[in-house]
Amino acid sequence: MRAETDVVIVGGGLAGLAAARRLHRAGVPWRLLEAGDRLGGRVATDAVDGYLLDRGFQVLNTAYPRLGTLLDLDALDLGWFTSGVLLRRGERLDRLVHPLREPGGAPGTALAGVGSLLDRLRFATLAAGCATLPKSRLLAAPETTSDAALRSAGLSDAIIEQLLRPFLSGVLIDRELETSSHVLAMILRSFARGRIGLPARGMGALPAAVAAPLPADLITLDTPVAEVGPRRVRTRDGDIACRAVVVAVDPPAAGTLLPTLARVRMHSYTTYYHAAPEAPLDEPILLLDGDRRELVANTVVVSNAAPGYAPAGRHLIATSVVGPSAPPEPVIRRELDRLYVRSTADWEHLTTVAVPDALPAAPPPQGRLRKPVALGDGLYVAGDHRDSPSIQGALASGWRTAGAVLAQLRAPG
Repeated sequence: MRAETDVVIVGGGLAGLAAARRLHRAGVPWRLLEAGDRLGGRVATDAVDGYLLDRGFQVLNTAYPRLGTLLDLDALDLGWFTSGVLLRRGERLDRLVHPLREPGGAPGTALAGVGSLLDRLRFATLAAGCATLPKSRLLAAPETTSDAALRSAGLSDAIIEQLLRPFLSGVLIDRELETSSHVLAMILRSFARGRIGLPARGMGALPAAVAAPLPADLITLDTPVAEVGPRRVRTRDGDIACRAVVVAVDPPAAGTLLPTLARVRMHSYTTYYHAAPEAPLDEPILLLDGDRRELVANTVVVSNAAPGYAPAGRHLIATSVVGPSAPPEPVIRRELDRLYVRSTADWEHLTTVAVPDALPAAPPPQGRLRKPVALGDGLYVAGDHRDSPSIQGALASGWRTAGAVLAQLRAPG
């Protein structure tokens, strides 16, 4: 068949958009096909009655290296979270913060009583090493699970169970902390080096910003792809001939289009959104359950960080639960009564958002977090299941895959 374009990208999530950006910058003809009615994949925001409700609680970390290549962070008008957490244990509420970003909170962090002082010093040493050592050295270290890595660092069961498991389970969507220690090192690196924020217009502003420089006539929405093969893509409207195909859909869909791919297990979580007339906290900070109830991963007053997420005079609270089971909302409300030490009777339940395929599981071995993207015969695969399970992983994978395509197209013969 005569090629109608050089590259067809299947999927308009962050990986597909990053691939399109690099191909477009290189002047290579491309088309992007998206099955849904919008771009962004798992990163989206719904505007409901004056509230901005992300498709599950998500945040943006400014330390992600690929962001600077693809967008102007200042244009997102980010609202910032405190670089730390609040930890509820019975009647006690401890505030633990990044000492360099929140120097005023350093004494309270040192005296928090979570684990021992030696625990806190050892964790600070671990985080500092992840922040300062070259990535190549971190990824060359012996690989194990995140749980085993924390224990190998000399951390006690108390600090792991009361603080680190509650925090990391929400970040990794993995309560058992079976995620690779290499992924953990990159996560700690990003938290130590970057700031955590939300775009003023919701997380959906992120894919919109990545897509903004791309010509709209090269992007086709509402176009499911039924089949891909060497140098062709089949849609309901017929075949599109091309020189290369980039499959940049979520892992389950990628496995359907590319049956030779290894099956990727997915982690899931659920976010409950509530509106309140008064904020239960004045600070934009994650509240964790240190009582090991293993229900709520974290809860936060989102509108404290980004006021535009709620109408004037109202406040938006997001509460996330890790795992495939979503408890009834009244169960969550009782947990929030306990965590915030106040009645939530006057809160309005706006919606519950289940995200069944939130992040790909990344147990060891993950190696250097770069899985092959070239499958042969002009077929390529991109997504956070090819790099680290994160926004950075999706963007980096799309960019890297486009580089592999460019190398093929420019190769002699």
